[in-house]
Amino acid sequence: MEIQNSYGLLNVGSVPSYYREVHQAICSRTDERVPLSVFQRVLSRTSLSVTVQNQVRLADYLLKGIKVSLYKGLALIALAQQGKPPSPKLLENFIQEFPKPQLGEPKELQSLKMQTVQESPLNLSLTLGELLKKDTIKVELIPEKKGLFLKHVEYQVTSECFTVSVYRRYTDFDVFHELLLQRYAYRVVPALPPKRALKGVLTSMSEREFIEGRRRALGRFLNLVARHPVFSEDELVKTFLTFSGSDVQTKLRDACKKLGDEFMTCKYATQAKDYLPADIQSQFSSSRELIKNIHNSFQKLRDRAERMAERSKENATDLLMFGKELSSLGSDESPVPILASCKSPWAALRRSVKGLSVEFSLLSEKAAQQGRREEDDVVEKLNLFLDLLHSYRDLCERHEKGVLHEHQRALQKYGVMKRQILSATVQPKEQVSVEQLESRIVQQENAIQVMELRSYFSLFCLHQESQLIFTYLPITSHILGAFVNSQVQGHKEMGEVWQNLHSKLKSIFGDGNGQSPPLSPK
Repeated sequence: MEIQNSYGLLNVGSVPSYYREVHQAICSRTDERVPLSVFQRVLSRTSLSVTVQNQVRLADYLLKGIKVSLYKGLALIALAQQGKPPSPKLLENFIQEFPKPQLGEPKELQSLKMQTVQESPLNLSLTLGELLKKDTIKVELIPEKKGLFLKHVEYQVTSECFTVSVYRRYTDFDVFHELLLQRYAYRVVPALPPKRALKGVLTSMSEREFIEGRRRALGRFLNLVARHPVFSEDELVKTFLTFSGSDVQTKLRDACKKLGDEFMTCKYATQAKDYLPADIQSQFSSSRELIKNIHNSFQKLRDRAERMAERSKENATDLLMFGKELSSLGSDESPVPILASCKSPWAALRRSVKGLSVEFSLLSEKAAQQGRREEDDVVEKLNLFLDLLHSYRDLCERHEKGVLHEHQRALQKYGVMKRQILSATVQPKEQVSVEQLESRIVQQENAIQVMELRSYFSLFCLHQESQLIFTYLPITSHILGAFVNSQVQGHKEMGEVWQNLHSKLKSIFGDGNGQSPPLSPK
């Protein structure tokens, strides 16, 4: 006796009684179908890797839930446990009895059909504090090394989590970023800064400023990656942060080839639809619009913070030059004319004026420190969050232009094939060409089913990444706290110097009774 499903014929005579016992144990009394979630629990009892488990699901089950699909799934599990790659072709023309999978006694599987109440994997339960504690990465420039022809910049990358330092070049970052995008196409992968300054950029900044800006951006990139709830557990990230061998790029490529993309390794990939809320598209649209508005506001905040930091630096330069001019004025040893000496105390005062440059030099130093605090504590935090927001925008575009577009193309191709087979039915053609067309249609149906699963998984990941953005939003309090603290500290330190300067001026320009004349004429 043979049973047929969308994957071909199955010889029921080759089905062991163990398969029927498993089916009886895990199906309900009122419905002989087995939900995918229950089949996933069956797979979880095996010692197979997540990648192989996904291959079993994609090769056979694909949300059908019917008895014959369970039988084929059990057969693929048994063959995979024997070390064979799970593929529908393994079951074609299978004459002998299917092997028995190692799952334990059927009675032990009865509990698998009971749905346990647990937190949905769709929900991101981490707080901002927990994300920030995952790791802190420092990226420092090391002295330039010169090759035979070109000099290059090298970075020392230090991870607090792994307590190790490694050396990386920009090309290492580039390969790492490319592989992250391949493996996690449905996640927020931060962008890299450009390798070289864009045309015309170096006219407004020096090469040193460009390299420093790139160093900061690389540090933000690594911190966002190392603190991501999914990336932080990945072998790629661990390799980049810890491998000290000579060829890290080959090591990274080998790791990525071994792992595959996230859809093939995530245990929820083929079940994503089950976890998505019914109004997922509406939620995605509203979240995207809100995050877009947040993005625009944070860009304006960052631009203002940059201007304030720049003004602090300019103020430092002006104060220093003001003090130098006072020093130059007081250093003039030219004799004071006798005509004026009886009316003006300038000969004595100019030595005191020269001494005022010390306070102005200190004021300049305090203003420069203020600018660095605003840049390091405020602007950098704003840029970190903006990098995350930029990557979310890119992810939304990948979802619409990539997964959804490919799904639509697959459906169009399937429609063309259907019309061709109808045409072949009306106008008889060679049997071989018709069979080939039917085979291609079956393959296209499978491809569409996989594409649909990927579309749902893409939405699953998008929903999680939207939550990640909102988890990061409390960084606003960190930014405001850093901004206010820098202003309080800066004004306090400069206020003390100004107060000392005021007292000094009083002693220099005070009259005989110790009274200071007005600082400006009335």
